[in-house]
Amino acid sequence: MTVPEHRPWRGVLVATALPLTGTLAVDHARFAEQCSWLVENGCDGVVPNGSLGEYQVLTPEERARVVETAVSAIGGDRVMPGVSAYGSAEARRWAEQARDAGCASVMLLPPNAYRADERSVLAHYEEVAKAGLPVVAYNNPVDTKVDLVPELLAKLHGEGFVHAVKEFSGDPRRAYRLAELAPELDLLIGADDVLLELAVAGAKGWVAGYPNALPRASVQLYRAAVTGDLDTALPLYRQLHPLLRWDSRVEFVQAIKLSMDVVGRYGGPVRPPRMPLPPEQEAAVRAATEKAVAAGLA
Repeated sequence: MTVPEHRPWRGVLVATALPLTGTLAVDHARFAEQCSWLVENGCDGVVPNGSLGEYQVLTPEERARVVETAVSAIGGDRVMPGVSAYGSAEARRWAEQARDAGCASVMLLPPNAYRADERSVLAHYEEVAKAGLPVVAYNNPVDTKVDLVPELLAKLHGEGFVHAVKEFSGDPRRAYRLAELAPELDLLIGADDVLLELAVAGAKGWVAGYPNALPRASVQLYRAAVTGDLDTALPLYRQLHPLLRWDSRVEFVQAIKLSMDVVGRYGGPVRPPRMPLPPEQEAAVRAATEKAVAAGLA
């Protein structure tokens, strides 16, 4: 498989929240506008149909149209859809749909219907890679119970099945081990609240949550961190961290959508089984967001 020279998964790619109407229908017009707004505010692209995009509760028709909407809004080179599914054949079909829609890469969780062993993980990524698009692995052992440890990622990369990894384990020590085992495998920051640690460790991109609400400040933080400008990055990281840490909590979708509402964007409701934030969490997110707005970060 030929990997594009510019590697479209590099930079700040926003795992997009999906706007839903009051009746919980997908608002494609608002979603297209959100994708365009993110790029206009310095982000490099979007990752629709990830966990933040509530892909698990979309119909197949909705899921396909979400990809098509993003591509129409900002161009396929800027769109890296999540193609995760319980079955490898289904995940491959989603990768083929992304390819046919004009996307340049896809993001894929390991098998997550059960605690898959190494052979199953390798076979899963091999199958999806057959769609012909570069695959970015997504390591989220907290939610999937399958851990893509550096040694396994090195095997996946060595076989040509993956070209980057969104790392969500929360352990920045893995960055150094991964760089030793697979130096050509791009490390992408996968959790907002370890951004600085992974940027300093050599990350090439950020699959990001909070830029949905605060794109300019988030991009400024990322650019400063990856270039080693700690005089800029560290104070900004401290200011944003009360919000960034919500990206690693169970309620991350609700929190980020609420922050979008607070800053004047449209976050809107979530689909069941997710529920609105309880009052104490809503108050905490609202207060942290309002403080960021008051500091000029929105």
